[in-house]
Amino acid sequence: MSETDNVADIVPIRRPVRWHIFVFMLPALIVYSAVMVLPLIETLRLSLYNTVDGQPAFVGLANFKVLFGDARWARDFWNALVNNLIFFAIHMCVQNPIGVALAALLSVPKLRGVAFYRTAMFLPTLLSFVIVGFIWKLILSPIWGVAPWMLDLIGLKFLFAPWLGKSGSALIAVSLISNWQYIGIPMMLIYAALLSIPEEVIEAAECDGITGWAQFWKIKLPLILPAIGIISILTFVGNFNAFDLIYTVQGALAGPDMSTDILGTLLYRTFFGFQLQLGDRSMGATIATVMFLIILAGVSLYLFVIQRRMRRYQF
Repeated sequence: MSETDNVADIVPIRRPVRWHIFVFMLPALIVYSAVMVLPLIETLRLSLYNTVDGQPAFVGLANFKVLFGDARWARDFWNALVNNLIFFAIHMCVQNPIGVALAALLSVPKLRGVAFYRTAMFLPTLLSFVIVGFIWKLILSPIWGVAPWMLDLIGLKFLFAPWLGKSGSALIAVSLISNWQYIGIPMMLIYAALLSIPEEVIEAAECDGITGWAQFWKIKLPLILPAIGIISILTFVGNFNAFDLIYTVQGALAGPDMSTDILGTLLYRTFFGFQLQLGDRSMGATIATVMFLIILAGVSLYLFVIQRRMRRYQF
């Protein structure tokens, strides 16, 4: 028998079709589609329609022209967008750096009571935003709050002001409350990233005389940059979807004088209506579509630009 005949007799191996993977994924796919995909498609569709003579009519990009061109709509939208950017910047500059610092402290081998500190710092994340908002309103109240009394104990009562009631400080105060509640998330993610660094890398750094904080800045920090990138994009998405805490602390009008109004509260008032303002489903869907495009642009920037530059640090 020739070599050609042997080659012809070889039967290609067919890999079995793993139908069970599809079966197990099907329930999650159905739930995700019903809860996320279909509402998103319907929102995008609704933003292109409006009510004309009591009937839905296709208007194209007319709703977007109203949102950006009409004086009243444009004023409220740009005010909410700027406040949202400030809200996000405060989280990036306060919450995430402090979370990285706390994770670095918790990863110190000789630190005692790590489990207690880790639990105590993560506990506010588990609290309801209603409870957090109500507690901080009580703490910062100039009438019955404990903040003036505590500052008076150390002789700094003159620094107290009704931060939640002043237009210039309300957004910063609410942002810091949000930082206090969610600081445990970046802390735990960075802490897990620090623990995943191979011991061989740490031992090699110690052999080269790199210890203490120098070891963190020169060795550990570059290795956890991918985790910091993930935290940054999660912060971005979470902040541009934020609504609950501001609604609890400042109400749907996001006072005082809409100084804490962000895209989430603007969307709520527009879509559902509030007090004397009637709900407008088409304009609400338009604002939601703009929020989706902003988040999509930020996530795409991270995935296709920033993440590619950090892959060299991954193991």
